[in-house]
Amino acid sequence: MDTNPDFDVKNAISGVLVVDKPVGMTSHDVVQVIRKGSNIRRAGHTGTLDPRASGVLVVLIGPAVRLSEYVSASDKRYQAVLMLGTTTDTYDADGKTTSSSPVNVTEEQFNTELQKFVGQIEQVPPPYSAVKVQGRKAYEMARKGEDVELEPRTINVYSLELLEWAPPEVVIDVNCSSGTYVRSLVNDLGERLGCGATLTGLRRTKSGRFTLRDAVPLRKLNEAFANGTWYQYLIPAAEALTDWPTIELNHEQVEALRHGHRIPAASSEQKKACGVSEQGELVALMELDETTNEWQPKKVFFS
Repeated sequence: MDTNPDFDVKNAISGVLVVDKPVGMTSHDVVQVIRKGSNIRRAGHTGTLDPRASGVLVVLIGPAVRLSEYVSASDKRYQAVLMLGTTTDTYDADGKTTSSSPVNVTEEQFNTELQKFVGQIEQVPPPYSAVKVQGRKAYEMARKGEDVELEPRTINVYSLELLEWAPPEVVIDVNCSSGTYVRSLVNDLGERLGCGATLTGLRRTKSGRFTLRDAVPLRKLNEAFANGTWYQYLIPAAEALTDWPTIELNHEQVEALRHGHRIPAASSEQKKACGVSEQGELVALMELDETTNEWQPKKVFFS
């Protein structure tokens, strides 16, 4: 528990912790570590990373958890390691091998097929995923040997780059929209190549505006929990909203918004904005009422 006498965890501490998740832990495990270490029960991540995956995990704390629907939809970037010539039932190295084939693919052929996945595409999630089918999780059905029929989803793949070519192992960079399954992308690529492919390593390098440069290793965060300095890693909640312009509010405007009242908007304002105090604290998410040219509070946060 925090030992700084000026830092009361009973106050509504609100913000973002960007963690470099280690391999072997679930995203929920990381959230539990943060809840215990910070003594704040209200915490949640904004995009699951499989236990085998590592990298950027954005965790919202306190009232900032109410930003989850906006932050979870942020674009993601990954470095993926794949093995050509092998397929598994889970599309990754945790599954049972379902096929093995010789790899007769050139670097040029690989890159040509890889680039065909760039753009807005339809993708079917893996059968071993948390997607729900008639109220049941797909992976629970798959483990029982039941047939899992998942509907394709529309995703956006902004760029794919070949980083290392050492067949049968290949490393690629994936820049994509939220909701993209890299496992499915690798499996589909393997089918196109005719030799099959499975994901053997995954590291998230970016989530929204946060990159590995912003991320603190969980080991280091645990040390900070122990000595009471963890709040130095807390990032202001407003910084998680990359596509929302920020408007600084004076004291009167802050008080008005916190009581649910509207405030006048300048004529050049956009249709949505983060209202922050002069101290940089997130006060409210606001939407513009164009008929009255006023900012209407959509979600209000208290410090």
